[in-house]
Amino acid sequence: MGHDMVTEHDITEALRNVKYPGYSRDIVSFGLIKQVGVQGDTVTVMLGLATASPEIGTKLQEDCERALKGLPGVRSVVVETNRSATAAGAGQSSLGQQGKGVPGIRRVVAIASGKGGVGKSTVSVNLACGLQKLGAKVGLLDCDIYGPSIPLMMGINSRPTISDQEKMVPPANHGVKLMSMGFLLEGDQPVIWRGPMIMKTIQQFFSSVEWGTLDFLLVDLPPGTGDAQLSLCQTVPLDGGVIVTTPQEASLGVVRKGIGMFQKLNVPILGIVENMSYFTAPGGERVEIFGHGGGRAEAERQNVPFLGEVPLFTEIREGGDKGMPVVVSSPNHPAGQTFLDIAGALQRMLK
Repeated sequence: MGHDMVTEHDITEALRNVKYPGYSRDIVSFGLIKQVGVQGDTVTVMLGLATASPEIGTKLQEDCERALKGLPGVRSVVVETNRSATAAGAGQSSLGQQGKGVPGIRRVVAIASGKGGVGKSTVSVNLACGLQKLGAKVGLLDCDIYGPSIPLMMGINSRPTISDQEKMVPPANHGVKLMSMGFLLEGDQPVIWRGPMIMKTIQQFFSSVEWGTLDFLLVDLPPGTGDAQLSLCQTVPLDGGVIVTTPQEASLGVVRKGIGMFQKLNVPILGIVENMSYFTAPGGERVEIFGHGGGRAEAERQNVPFLGEVPLFTEIREGGDKGMPVVVSSPNHPAGQTFLDIAGALQRMLK
């Protein structure tokens, strides 16, 4: 080993001079460097990108090559990007290839719905608790600014504490750590936050919160698929998205918007969950209040996985009202079982 041999540390330091296009921050502090290696006079760098834009990938490759070719003893530079090939239907290979923005968090999954009132927060809390029951370390980030109901559903009324490192420590219940916009609002004050403030807060939920080590961080997005949701998804390094709908066709035109939003951002679509799928009457008869099968049919049409049908049970609502999601209170109940099955499917997809 001659002393002119370049080290991985030298490479990382040189890459600190490469800025992410459009930002003043460098790619190292953005967490985009997945791997560096040195073999003889050849340096290889693996970048993890969460962008669908090929121009950004090419620009970063060129800038990295330029930065590294200046190092002593380096003759050739290979820069690879592990950008997701296509959003939907890219199979196992594309999952988890987003830029890992948060140290300690292995997978970040967004739960979205095209419109409000489909029980997205109910699905989020039960999937979070379901994944925890299956042995995963889980955090839940409630980004719904206008109706943050997750603290109530999770039975958490304490607020984050501040650690010695001046980071927010998320409170936990049922083994799941929670951060919510609701913690930052006083009582029932109406929210008149503007977009940039919301984005800044969401960024802080990643940079200024002590999440510790998590296998999954579920992000409950505000309902809808507009600019706020798009910006949020760009702020957060997502490994996949889940779309929650109800069976009736009307809300399914809306599902297409949700799918379109994730595709635009090159986020793999993990699947569709159909909530309030049917009601089981006291006599055991199945009543399809909102029609039937819309979610499955749409998933097939759009070529995305169908994760399951969650029936309409009073236990689900009662559990949410009591701060005890049905997966925790009644894991063997049909509703608890359904959520556990969906959590298991997500876990297998995001191995």
